[in-house]
Amino acid sequence: MSDKLEITITKEQGRIDKVLSEKLPSYSRSQIQQWLKDGLVLLNNQQVKANYKVRAEDHFIINIPEEKTLDIKASDIPLDIVYQDQDVAVVNKPQGMVVHPSKGHPDHTLVNALLFHLDHLSSINGVIRPGIVHRIDKDTSGLLMVAKNDHSHASLAQQLQDKTTLREYTALVHGNIKHQKGTITAPIGRSKTNRQMQDVVEDGKPAVTHFTVLEHFTDFTLIKLQLETGRTHQIRVHMKYIGYPIAGDPVYGPKKTLAGNGQFLHAGVIGFNHPVTDQWMTFEAALPEIFQKTLANLEKPIDF
Repeated sequence: MSDKLEITITKEQGRIDKVLSEKLPSYSRSQIQQWLKDGLVLLNNQQVKANYKVRAEDHFIINIPEEKTLDIKASDIPLDIVYQDQDVAVVNKPQGMVVHPSKGHPDHTLVNALLFHLDHLSSINGVIRPGIVHRIDKDTSGLLMVAKNDHSHASLAQQLQDKTTLREYTALVHGNIKHQKGTITAPIGRSKTNRQMQDVVEDGKPAVTHFTVLEHFTDFTLIKLQLETGRTHQIRVHMKYIGYPIAGDPVYGPKKTLAGNGQFLHAGVIGFNHPVTDQWMTFEAALPEIFQKTLANLEKPIDF
């Protein structure tokens, strides 16, 4: 059976989704928006839309859906678990692994491995994405937060939405970036010419990427990137947009590039407040072996 919450508005103002997310900190705003979309939030027995502006004395009944039983098959796939406790886990996803099952990848995903190695996973994202709070691309390696219960999931999702998490990447890009630091602010949405790709488009969602140059090579630059937003393919799209595509990227980069297993992009640092203790936690993962070997074999510029 689903849980039922009753909330009366006193002095709060603004959209119902924002107000409820503030009054129910255990649930993310995106989760509350889904409840509104599903007709689970009622005012005077009438469904409420997400843009409804609350008024004093409004009395809402919220039918919180029951957690779904997870039915994706657990698989004994090797998994690098960097940290775990009863609420959260941090895993180091290898390059080439899809995060969750889909029509094209029904198994052998990170989710299949998580179900085998971890005792509990949150159910907020349904049976296909248990525990998954955020994603990285198949051919991007690195760290991911995993929620082991719904309270933790809501907290981590809210931190992502509030932009208080730390997500730091290392990438090898084509060309020599002249500036030591930079910020790319350009909206991202589905490409107008290829629906399978993302692109910088005028009506896209806001996207901000910060970068710092770490090292120059003859034809490449090693950079550190920090995400302020988390759009699909954000780093890959933004670096292509400014003329320095990720090396090895089969979609957004040159066809002839360095040999490897996909783009040279690694989510090496992640930080967040623990959902229960509120303690700030930071984790790091070294570059994959193929990334390290590639860097060791690159030519250094004589003068830059």
